[in-house]
Amino acid sequence: MQLHKILILGGGFAGISVLRNMSKLRHDAQITIISEDNFFLFTPMLPEMASGTIHPSDISIPIRKFCKNAEFIQAKISSIDLKNKLVAITRTFDGKVKILDYDYLVIAMGSTTNFFGNKRIEKNAFTMKTIQDAIAIKNHLIHMLEIADGEDDQKIQEKLLTVVVVGAGFAGVETIGEINDFIRDSVRHYYRNINPANIHMVLVSGSAGILPELDKNLSKKALDSLQKAGIRIVTKTKAVDAGEDYVFLGNGETIQCATLIWTAGLTIDSVITSLDCDHKAGKILVDEFLRIPKYPEVFVLGDCAAIQDNKTGEFYPPTAQHALRESRTVARNLMHQIFGKDSQERFNFESKGMMAIIGKRNGIATISGYNVTGTMAWLVWKTYYLMMLPTFEKKFKLALDWTCNLFFKKDITLIRKIKKKSLNRFDMDDISSLDQFLFNLEPEVKSVKTL
Repeated sequence: MQLHKILILGGGFAGISVLRNMSKLRHDAQITIISEDNFFLFTPMLPEMASGTIHPSDISIPIRKFCKNAEFIQAKISSIDLKNKLVAITRTFDGKVKILDYDYLVIAMGSTTNFFGNKRIEKNAFTMKTIQDAIAIKNHLIHMLEIADGEDDQKIQEKLLTVVVVGAGFAGVETIGEINDFIRDSVRHYYRNINPANIHMVLVSGSAGILPELDKNLSKKALDSLQKAGIRIVTKTKAVDAGEDYVFLGNGETIQCATLIWTAGLTIDSVITSLDCDHKAGKILVDEFLRIPKYPEVFVLGDCAAIQDNKTGEFYPPTAQHALRESRTVARNLMHQIFGKDSQERFNFESKGMMAIIGKRNGIATISGYNVTGTMAWLVWKTYYLMMLPTFEKKFKLALDWTCNLFFKKDITLIRKIKKKSLNRFDMDDISSLDQFLFNLEPEVKSVKTL
């Protein structure tokens, strides 16, 4: 029996969800998933990782755990040839390029951080997109606390303890809320030489408020809660320049700080934007079946897909909730094509709601038109995302960490330099035998080896 070759590009919410839904095909398809990371990352909880609330392993799952009937390749997607049904991938280890052919292609490559061409901000800012980002931010914050505790100059201490987050969407709001609690709690419990008045948390928003995805009343409540927690909100301005110890805003203000975190925008990989198909703001424009109209064997979903809501005319937002629902539609339509069915399922989805954590045991949520705030919204957020984790093992570990965090203080262990061996390629052609290998060793080493 001829197997249909299916390539899935991307190991985020969209790609992994398609893989899991396609597992029913078993021997009817040869499925290969390609990702630069060998794990799936539950990105909505990155701010909690940056604040030390949860452990990195709680929200990262090896992709191979989902590959019972599929193959996984860790590589970078270099190019896509839609006309000839080919995908070029590059092994980061040695730069080796491999060409893969396909019968059906699923593009779920997500997005990357957008600095809008500002190289100085890109150089001096942290981002909140990957597991490395969250770990780096946590280490940096603890390092600043340690330095500040030993600093007598109050102005320098103030600069060390000033954190600026640019971008007031869900990522920015949750990040500043988590970091604010982490810094203030750590100072109260551990750092006796730090003056709490020197702690400054600043959230920069380009709009008149924060969380523009929510209705104005709920957004206003979130803003008030953050301000009560000691966070300054700067609205109607943008960050236009940055150095190692400052951020320059569009309103002319310069903020002296040691920590800048950028959550202000996303962009699409050049592999996607250069494809021979229609685009919308860099994203691939798909039809109601989530296919590229010119190439019906190619499905696109997630952050890199421009999917129009036929009811409102607007485009669906790039959220995990939408990516999960899109993956079901893609999997069903793939099955219909493989089994020769003419019918295709149209994508149609109304969001169940949106929610965010804005501080310790405090959150906001809108669910089926109802607004919820405070501890109840915080519990709803925790419960919803706990249930969304793909495996029971991770759900158990996360619930355990959350429970422990209610009774114990957050960890402030500083992990400094980690040695990494640089290994770019293997060249085994010149080593034909063990004897020749030993011959090239130093004499004293060679004698030990021969013994």
